[in-house]
Amino acid sequence: MASTTLNDLPDVILSNIIAAVSDVRSRNSAALVCRKWYLLERATRSALTLRGNLRDLFMVPTCFTSISHLDLSLLSPWGHPLTSASDPALIGHVLRHAFPSVTSLTLYARNPSTIQLIAPQWPFLEHVKLVRWHQRPQIAAAGDELKILISECGKLNSLDLSAFYCWTDDVPPALESYPSVASNLTCLNLLNPSFSEGFKSDEIKVITKACSNLREFRAACMFDPRYIGYVGDEALVSVSINCPKLAILHLADTSALSNARGDPEDEGFTQEDAKINVATLIEVFSGLPLLEELALDVCNNVRMSGPALEVLNSKCPKLRSLKLGQFHGITLPVESKLDGVALCQRLESLSIRNVADLTDMGLIAIARGCCRLAKFEVHGCKMITVKGVRTMASLLRRTLVDVRISCCKNLSAVQSLKALEPIQDRIESLHIDCIWDCTTEDLEDLDGFDLNSFDQGEVSGRPVEHTAKHFTGSDYDYDGMGSASKKCRYSYDLNSSYTGVDVNSNGYENGNGYGERTWEKLRYLSLWVAVGQLLTPLASSGLENCPNLEEIRIKIEGDCRELPKPAVREFGLSTLVNYPKLSKMHLDCGDTIGYAHTAPSGQMDLSLWERFYLIGVGHLSLTELDYWPPQDRDVNQRSLSLPAAGLLQECFSLRKLFIHGTAHEHFMMFLLRIHDLRDVQLREDYYPAPENDMSTEMRADSCSRFEAALNRRQISD
Repeated sequence: MASTTLNDLPDVILSNIIAAVSDVRSRNSAALVCRKWYLLERATRSALTLRGNLRDLFMVPTCFTSISHLDLSLLSPWGHPLTSASDPALIGHVLRHAFPSVTSLTLYARNPSTIQLIAPQWPFLEHVKLVRWHQRPQIAAAGDELKILISECGKLNSLDLSAFYCWTDDVPPALESYPSVASNLTCLNLLNPSFSEGFKSDEIKVITKACSNLREFRAACMFDPRYIGYVGDEALVSVSINCPKLAILHLADTSALSNARGDPEDEGFTQEDAKINVATLIEVFSGLPLLEELALDVCNNVRMSGPALEVLNSKCPKLRSLKLGQFHGITLPVESKLDGVALCQRLESLSIRNVADLTDMGLIAIARGCCRLAKFEVHGCKMITVKGVRTMASLLRRTLVDVRISCCKNLSAVQSLKALEPIQDRIESLHIDCIWDCTTEDLEDLDGFDLNSFDQGEVSGRPVEHTAKHFTGSDYDYDGMGSASKKCRYSYDLNSSYTGVDVNSNGYENGNGYGERTWEKLRYLSLWVAVGQLLTPLASSGLENCPNLEEIRIKIEGDCRELPKPAVREFGLSTLVNYPKLSKMHLDCGDTIGYAHTAPSGQMDLSLWERFYLIGVGHLSLTELDYWPPQDRDVNQRSLSLPAAGLLQECFSLRKLFIHGTAHEHFMMFLLRIHDLRDVQLREDYYPAPENDMSTEMRADSCSRFEAALNRRQISD
């Protein structure tokens, strides 16, 4: 009797199974099984990112006729206009023929001619995302580029300009010129970090009035009252009046989008207060009853905001995500009474940035009130300590899986990890700062709070009993890294017995394994490292056992021109071999500033710093790597150096390599030695991207020659 196979299923069921597969490599593998599976896979794929070279137009696939989401922003040579090809009209015709069902488009539009070429190909586009990191071209009048797009796409309901460098005064005229399209928009993303200034009050009023049916609105704003046209009470009220259907509202100051870490020693209060009062916030929240996600990152003091945040719970019953920046007084608990943001009991995600008066008791109040939190971020809060975060983690043990702790003076790497021990077997995503200068006393001082009292609505000031069993590990001594020699213990074994917690004979709480030091479900790890500091102590600080860690992001920030040469040879990437499933890495040195070619005597140029940071990367079994080279801002150069190219060629398991900068052609040829490498791209996705691509860096012809050589190789699969 013949056995039943998957192919015996009806085509309708089989196509639904294949359609449910989201991983691209898995879908490609399914397409190789047989012709039937090939046809079903191609017919059910809905999204595609095209990365081919414009010169190879004959290679555009014609089998993806069902594609509705098409990304053309990564065509190579990256950043070049589509109209730079010999026959632009042919490009438009081929793309429309190959992808007739497109309703969502992402496009790198370096100049208006690209929009003019592509937009008419799909007149029924519903979602458009424009990308541009090069400087804005000189156009006849403000908004002309966007007018071309809107005039051709009358069905547009979503417009994303978050990665499209333009001027703020380009947007209002374009929306006012086509009121019917503007009123049809339900999603508008203007949260662009490249704006020198944000949208001013009058511009916010015009935009929201034109787009009265918005359900999602994100914008970079000018909140600083020292500037003419700042966003204050009047502008915020106009948003709630003009767009009452909003479900997602994200307004942020441009300085908050720069991703700068800030100074942990800062007291948290700015010199100027924002011109936003509590009564205005209450009016705005009352006018937006459908809010599900709210972000207000103001970067100027909003004082005594607790009463306004209490209104969110009653006036915005659907609110699930909240982000606050520079809001003070968000919760000021007195005894057992909850107030402020702690009353928003339906929240699942909460981000708090630069809240100067947030204390451990405030954290505990938030944990008691917001008992559904799955994601929590705290940034720049000087007063919180290990015991506050640890008690919060204990209270939210059943729900909390995503935590980000950064720029908090009293929370170094070791302290952050110690504070998160109650959820270390559950946490899936984590960010910490790699600050190693902690002391034994910092870890021993873990007086906490009586957890039994929370169920009774009380917070006891009685210290939690704890016993420091022993500390193990050796001192790590380093110097010459821009600071005096320091000694710090990174390894420890500290057992805290909370009052009323059932502890088994092994010293761990029954059922959860506190102190087992295994981060069993951790799959994503993000780290901030000051320039010149080492990654070496990471494992011994408490992250030695992460069996399922798949992806890591390391951001290195600082001015290396102020530092002497490192006293050690390497940064410490080789220590990551302790994580057996690590396959994806983002190594971001883009905010590491140094000398490109003009290092004074005794100073290191960027090529030597690159070698310092990349030594050991070849020891890792990475399949994907995103790398941002360090930069010399004086000449706007972010380029791959010879040592970096030599070290990257040792990553023999790489399949995808994205270099966010430029490179010499002969440096790129080193990468051909990576046998399985099949997807390589240079991206200058930082503003301003270099305009002169005909310098000694990677040119269009050089890129084409490298890609041709890459495609000529035999790849095993």
